[in-house]
Amino acid sequence: MDAFFAKAKHYEAQFDRSLAQYKCMRDAEEKLHIPKVFIALGGALILFLVAYFNIAGELFTDLIGWLYPAYASFQSIEISSRSAKRQWLTYWSLFGFIQTLEYFSSGLVYWFPSFFVVKTFLVLWLALPQFRGAELVYMKLIHPWMTVKKKE
Repeated sequence: MDAFFAKAKHYEAQFDRSLAQYKCMRDAEEKLHIPKVFIALGGALILFLVAYFNIAGELFTDLIGWLYPAYASFQSIEISSRSAKRQWLTYWSLFGFIQTLEYFSSGLVYWFPSFFVVKTFLVLWLALPQFRGAELVYMKLIHPWMTVKKKE
């Protein structure tokens, strides 16, 4: 059990160091007298509960799927990284596909109550630079499929 707590403390310290990079997190910690890690985890828990209980779940998942990706997309325009441009072009194509699927599947939330939780995790996986899921989908699915279709 001590090994578990030691590992948890290690991850907490690592997360705290990464949150310390952001001025808003440092300011929130100073004003609220709550550690940055707890603020971030509390915010994540609130977003999870909002999506799970579908309290404006569609709005919050769409904001999560739009805010950071829009910012990162604008940044990728300024740099010449082909990988970043591929990531964001693929992300927006997949995000549009998910939005279209959701629009035409009005009963989806009724039959699949955890839809917005799954959508949130999917959008985060596609967008976050730690995972680069959109680029992975492009390399493993879209590119091979398109090259086969191109040869035909």
